[in-house]
Amino acid sequence: MRRVVKVLLPVAGLLLAGCCVMHSLHREAPVLRLIGDSTMADKPVELPESGWGMLFPQFFKPEIRVVNYAKNGRSTRSFINQGLWSQALADLRPGDYLFIQFGHNDAKISDTTRYAEAHTAYKANLIRFVTEARARGGRPLLITPVARRYFSEAGVLEDAHGAYPGVVKEVAAQLSVPLIDLHASSMQLLTELGPAASERLFMRVPPGIFAALPAGKSDNTHFMEEGAIAMARLVIASLKQQHHPLVKYLRPEREWPVAVPPAWKIPLETAPNP
Repeated sequence: MRRVVKVLLPVAGLLLAGCCVMHSLHREAPVLRLIGDSTMADKPVELPESGWGMLFPQFFKPEIRVVNYAKNGRSTRSFINQGLWSQALADLRPGDYLFIQFGHNDAKISDTTRYAEAHTAYKANLIRFVTEARARGGRPLLITPVARRYFSEAGVLEDAHGAYPGVVKEVAAQLSVPLIDLHASSMQLLTELGPAASERLFMRVPPGIFAALPAGKSDNTHFMEEGAIAMARLVIASLKQQHHPLVKYLRPEREWPVAVPPAWKIPLETAPNP
């Protein structure tokens, strides 16, 4: 009997260790992966432009890893055709979250490499992202395209995205996917700020400050740091409202990023591009 006990004890120890390892792996925080366009993408740190996904990791505790696959100028079509989706999908692990935000470039009808009609190709591509991510055990979340800053002469904010936000909502309802309506919340924010105050959120860089932007840059689509933080906060607010599982990984609000005001005056003297 003693010999049997001596043999069983090491085996029991190995089983216990294995269980501990499996329990540790089970409790490991998931990865948050982002796919989208320039409004979400990382930018060179030496430039003042920021996508909201670039600032997003700063809202979370260190145990959450945020991987941003978003790229400037991409639509659902070009993101797939250029192999970016294949890369993101290959990296996706069971339990990972996948945030999906496209629409700005899908609407560019004159560009056949990017254009994806809202109710056909765009919708099909969103469905593909969701179904293929789920097949790998991922947890997708759809985000409507963030607003552009298009104010009329009367000071009324105009919608620039047409049918695209509605299609995102349709897919979310059809496939029972969590949804963040960033289009609606950003439209509300810009409306509340108005034409003057909302300028600070978007690219307003005068000439001669950055070597990479000798002519400066001014448009109503891409964000300065303040704008990227504002949009990230809207995403966080929606996660909180939905009691999303990622909320438990958020830093205390006092530790959230705060924008550093630019050293130049806004508004600029020159009118912004679209």
